[in-house]
Amino acid sequence: MRRKRGHCGTIDASTRVIWPRSASLLRGKRGFRLDPHCPAAQNSHMSVSTLSIDLDALAANWRALNAQSDAAVETAAVVKADGYGLGSGKVASALAKAGARRFFVAAAEEAIAVRQALGEGPEICVFSGHCDGDTDLIRDLDLVPMLNSAEQLRRHREALPEAAYGVQLDSGMNRLGMEPAEWSELRENAEAGDLRLVMSHLACADEPDHAMNRQQLNCFKDMTSGVTAPRALAATGGILLGPDYHFDLVRPGVGLYGGLPFAGARPVVTVALPVIQVRSVQTGESVGYGNAWVAERPSRVATVAAGYADGLHRVMGPKTQVFADGVACPVIGRVSMDLITVDVTDLPQDPTALEILNAAQTVDDLAENAGTIGYEILTSLGRRYARRYLGG
Repeated sequence: MRRKRGHCGTIDASTRVIWPRSASLLRGKRGFRLDPHCPAAQNSHMSVSTLSIDLDALAANWRALNAQSDAAVETAAVVKADGYGLGSGKVASALAKAGARRFFVAAAEEAIAVRQALGEGPEICVFSGHCDGDTDLIRDLDLVPMLNSAEQLRRHREALPEAAYGVQLDSGMNRLGMEPAEWSELRENAEAGDLRLVMSHLACADEPDHAMNRQQLNCFKDMTSGVTAPRALAATGGILLGPDYHFDLVRPGVGLYGGLPFAGARPVVTVALPVIQVRSVQTGESVGYGNAWVAERPSRVATVAAGYADGLHRVMGPKTQVFADGVACPVIGRVSMDLITVDVTDLPQDPTALEILNAAQTVDDLAENAGTIGYEILTSLGRRYARRYLGG
């Protein structure tokens, strides 16, 4: 059978992949495993895309957002959704070194990795409050739930009467928190315990001129008039709205990770995709599912190891580029589950890897290509990436 060499080993003419010649297998009681001394085992991510996280850039973004408010205003950090997909333990540790002493997660279970990374001392707040079944985690990890309702307040005060808590108020978003009438009824009881924070959340902070911002600000002021506990209203967008929105604590999230609306953020994430194979495609030949791309000239097409299973959505393909040493190359054909094809005809030589996420094409650029937001791109980056941490 006629054979040709590919980037991942010996490939026959029908592109059936054979195990790389450099690898060897050892038989064990539970089946086969790679010989740990062979090159394939030593380079276990040879066909896995790499997600690089710049912890120094992350810390710099926290410091830049911290500088937006007065020195008396505490700057916390939101590390929910596994640190926006980047690893909450590593992220929290880097932010703690930068100066953050209070952290926010979405659910109590998310706090396990954060507490393990931070140890005792830093405060970890839980946006979803004290849900049924959370009591042991809240007690054992010393968490501060943001109580959202009369039921949660009752549950927390009965189960953990000496434990700290916060309260979340609904200032108009109609998502989480106590509404004005409910808060008025429960306020005396809430303030009688170890109340650490009273907070709310802005619905339209990424639109500075939106009337909803001022409406929620006024509502929050009315609801918290006379409250002695610290108050918080602003996430990243609210920080950028100015000091009227800062109160006692701000809690940046997406801006820490390089996303809008913090236009001054340093890029935090780079994604490099390994090239599995490069082939010649003649004029008139098609590439990928549905013959979606047809060559108008003799072309070189690289196939890279990533796809929509890795958070690179199908819809972003036609508008997206990848980069080889700063040179842009268009994505062609359809993005499939595990593979993306790229026109590399104009490169001086075949690349071994191509970057899809970097300073030239940010999470918000990819989000625009996919018709979504940078948050979704970040948190969709799958577990197949080899995560590499820089700095910190």
